[in-house]
Amino acid sequence: MTEPAVDAAQGATSATLSTFTAGDGENLALYDWPPHAGPHPRGVVLLVHGLGEHMGRYENLARRLGGWGFEVRGYDQYGHGESGGPRGGLSAATRLLDDLGDLVDDTRARLGRRKMAQAPLILLGHSLGGLVAARFVSLQLGPVDALVLSSPALDVGLGGFQKFLVATLPKLAPNLRVGNGLDTRFLSHDPAVVAAYRADPRVHDRIAARLALFLAQAGPATLEQAPHWSVPTLLLWAGQDKLVNPAGSAAFAAAAPKQALTSRCFDDLYHEIFNERDAGPVFAMLQSWLEQRFPP
Repeated sequence: MTEPAVDAAQGATSATLSTFTAGDGENLALYDWPPHAGPHPRGVVLLVHGLGEHMGRYENLARRLGGWGFEVRGYDQYGHGESGGPRGGLSAATRLLDDLGDLVDDTRARLGRRKMAQAPLILLGHSLGGLVAARFVSLQLGPVDALVLSSPALDVGLGGFQKFLVATLPKLAPNLRVGNGLDTRFLSHDPAVVAAYRADPRVHDRIAARLALFLAQAGPATLEQAPHWSVPTLLLWAGQDKLVNPAGSAAFAAAAPKQALTSRCFDDLYHEIFNERDAGPVFAMLQSWLEQRFPP
């Protein structure tokens, strides 16, 4: 059963919201946005959101991509939004990667049924979602044609005591959930974005010990693979990011082969680069890269 997903900010309906059943039987909320240009899209962009949020916050980005001729899919990750699982919880260490694999397989199968098997599939992940997407690509867990990373959580900036807690708590209490510590003042320079985030009932501030361990381990493991990167990737990050350490993105950009990676740091922006007051240059670079890689 499907129903339209409503954009509360604009009072508009553009996405179709349905329930996707993951490999272990858990339900995930799935969003589908059609391209604006007609029934034959240039490709499919699969969105992966960040910690504590949900895919409904990506309406503006999805509409931009649709206007450029792409079909867009996204889903609420386990423990987030309208999907199953305790808020901020993680049922297994590989849970988020497994779910992404299920969605990649389903999207590929869907394209095949529509006789579009050669259409490109592009992953676009933000923050935690950027880490999940990058780790998925580094482990070669499924066929994707390109990757876009927005302020990926490649380095969460743990201090000494935090590293100690991450090393011990998952063994003692992997399902213990605590506040994620994100300072929402630094999401964006746009006060309306911050206010909407704080008032959103589908946003939460929980993180389980097992999820914290995934963040702490997957970032360094992905950075180790940067010199061997081969999937075409666009890396965009915020120079004034105070929610993840921008040094992680800078390190990845320095280590990855230039023929595989296009990167840019937006020096004056906060974490949510697509939700900043001056997001025009961010969207312009994304559009330019997509048009060069996947011409209309």
